[in-house]
Amino acid sequence: MNLTKHTLAAALTATLMATSLSAHADKKADVQKILALQQPALEEMSRNVAERPAVQIAASVRQIMAQAVPEDQREAVAKQVDAEIKRYLDAAVPAVRASANKLSQTTLAPMLDERFTEEELKQLVTMLESPVLKKYQAALPEMSNAMLEKVVADARPQVQPRLQTAETNIRNILDKATGGKLSGNEPAAKPAAKPAAKK
Repeated sequence: MNLTKHTLAAALTATLMATSLSAHADKKADVQKILALQQPALEEMSRNVAERPAVQIAASVRQIMAQAVPEDQREAVAKQVDAEIKRYLDAAVPAVRASANKLSQTTLAPMLDERFTEEELKQLVTMLESPVLKKYQAALPEMSNAMLEKVVADARPQVQPRLQTAETNIRNILDKATGGKLSGNEPAAKPAAKPAAKK
């Protein structure tokens, strides 16, 4: 009788452990599925992170070229700059993407596992696999661009004069700080002092 109780308890414990391990494995599988479904978003984030410095460099280069590069050389210089930025992006985008993929396993996976129940993860997988959500996500860039174009066009009359004023003021500040080098209004060199007349 005692042996039967121990056997039954052991069998029950083994069943519970197996169920728990199976549930844990299912939860881990759901986490991995969510990460796979979010792969396009991770890749987009990686591209944005890598491109941000290139966009800033390009903006600075445009200003410098407009102010300091002779007009007949601008096209050739622009091609060289574009090639350099492309070289940077060709190396940086894959590096950032690889980092995002690696870190998603050590950052996002534990957070999903910790903050969501198994049932919530299953619901999340179902939501992310939804054809309607996929259709919405596919349409989102086009909708965002259309909205952005409308906002820019609508706000331009209010923003453009302020931007021009800010650019003019900044250029004047920089011109003053450089002694007129930006505007070409450098003060004339002072004539050398005449030696004192000999007595």
